[in-house]
Amino acid sequence: MPLNLPDKLPAIELLKQENIFVIDNSRATQQDIRPLKIVVLNLMPLKITTETDLIRLLSNTPLQLEISFMKVKSHTSKNTPVEHMKAFYRDFEVMRDEKFDGMIITGAPVEHMDFEEVAYWDEISEIFRWARTHVTSTLYICWAAQAGLYCHYGIPKYKLEKKMFGIFKHRVSNPLLPIFRGFDDEFYVPHSRHTEVRREDILKVKGLDLISESDESGVYMVLARGGREIFVTGHSEYSPLTLDTEYKRDLGKGLPIELPVNYYRDDDPEKGPLVQWRAHANLFFQNWLNYYVYQETPFDINEIK
Repeated sequence: MPLNLPDKLPAIELLKQENIFVIDNSRATQQDIRPLKIVVLNLMPLKITTETDLIRLLSNTPLQLEISFMKVKSHTSKNTPVEHMKAFYRDFEVMRDEKFDGMIITGAPVEHMDFEEVAYWDEISEIFRWARTHVTSTLYICWAAQAGLYCHYGIPKYKLEKKMFGIFKHRVSNPLLPIFRGFDDEFYVPHSRHTEVRREDILKVKGLDLISESDESGVYMVLARGGREIFVTGHSEYSPLTLDTEYKRDLGKGLPIELPVNYYRDDDPEKGPLVQWRAHANLFFQNWLNYYVYQETPFDINEIK
């Protein structure tokens, strides 16, 4: 089933070049099927890149999706054209009365700061609480996962001695969970972060299930409220060249950055990346949409509680 996206969203043309089928609003409204309403709170600086990465993965479901983009009013993006933000994003305050089947909250480049020091912390904390009564299932990614765990459950974050940067092997604790249907025993995920949450803190909290981790990169996925909240510390949505771009950016700035682990062929940047996470990423997003959004959402979206 195609995706129903806002007209003229830049991701549409980019993804058509990858042979991904999308549908415009006028055609979608002629179909007698209620699309799943998915809202993305995009906190990443390069918003068009993040939009494209997420839509690439969401497009592989047979379900029809209607994608909306939310922003916080208390922060102005400096890396995305104002025209783009006005055309495709709405402030939380004008969306607060709406309900959604699924929500994705991205990472943000503020992990060096304490949560309360983040300029939009009050507003995003309100959004986290709002999601519990207005969204069937919310997917928290990277910094958002740490922030959500802290806001809802008091889980602290810790600074790492060096950046967790590269592609790391993970395992699952319970392969029978729907989120892992079709997964191999081991799978790979990109990570790019300077902080972490720790398993001993997760295990102390009733209602939190640590369902996937890595010997190298630690906690990966935490499930709460039966899947109404899923916290993911890695970046399954990353495109093949994202880590390459980050590595060369930091090198150019003279920042202390090591070669991303298990990423380049023969650890040689000139040979490019060896993609090992794409299949898992597609399956993960499909399972989330099918088993935690579609199967759980009420027929009437206004009945979400």
